[in-house]
Amino acid sequence: MTEPAERRLLTPEEYRQAQDSPEFTELRRRFRRFAFPMTVAFLAWYLLYVLLSTYAPDFMSTQVFGNVNLGVLLGLGQFVSTFVITHLYVAHANRRTDPIADEMRERLESHQYAGSGRRGTDISKGGATRA
Repeated sequence: MTEPAERRLLTPEEYRQAQDSPEFTELRRRFRRFAFPMTVAFLAWYLLYVLLSTYAPDFMSTQVFGNVNLGVLLGLGQFVSTFVITHLYVAHANRRTDPIADEMRERLESHQYAGSGRRGTDISKGGATRA
């Protein structure tokens, strides 16, 4: 990574070229192939829980052990599934998307996406700063 004094701002054209690159298309594809099905699965699981608690109260009040019923266990399962999905996403990102994103960031920082347009402002010469 370049030092802050050596950085210059990227131009909109550089961002556009990075966005139009095959690497970015692949990055979006990999993210969507994980995120959309996982989101649908989680929402379906949550909706099932809500519907069961609304329309099947006898089923949800089935005692499992002691004062713990099926509704409590399924409710706790919502929390567990959230943590499992988070773990799966982190593993997916580390393995499938972060390497592409890291490579693209390095290419952006080294201005490999720069076209023939205006170059960014050099921060070390008192230009604009990054937010």
